[in-house]
Amino acid sequence: MEDDDNPINAIELAQPKLGQELSGCVCFNLRKAARTITHHYDEILKPSGLLVTQFTVLAAISVAQSKTINELAEILVMDRTTLTRNLKPLEREEWLRVEHGQDRRTRMISLTTKGELALAKAIPLWRSAQDNMKKLLGHERLGILLSNLSETTTLFPVSITPPDTK
Repeated sequence: MEDDDNPINAIELAQPKLGQELSGCVCFNLRKAARTITHHYDEILKPSGLLVTQFTVLAAISVAQSKTINELAEILVMDRTTLTRNLKPLEREEWLRVEHGQDRRTRMISLTTKGELALAKAIPLWRSAQDNMKKLLGHERLGILLSNLSETTTLFPVSITPPDTK
């Protein structure tokens, strides 16, 4: 194998350019920001026993009332398989229940009393985290950020159903 064909050499040559490209990568920067903001919310929500990812699922179920997994996946912009996997720990904690719908193939998701109590305990903490974000970002920047995120989500629709692998 010649040195030019060595993948390690190719990586070494690409690294300076890759660093510059990553700094302008939308996904890289969104994920960094998401991790930072998630950490902020998780720290404030700690006394409730919920992570912000769990809080958002419980809050979506509460707002939507009883929904099918597909409907909830659509609300959360998640594929059905990922949502089902994320619901399992919440079901184990008895914060939600999964029951068969009218059609035995559909499953309905709803909060249990224990889930409603967990959510009620977390809401004031979540509001505190929200207030911190408003103070840190400022009203104008927060409005622009939320508007841009909403528009971006609309521009890139996600299929909630995994592609057929046949």
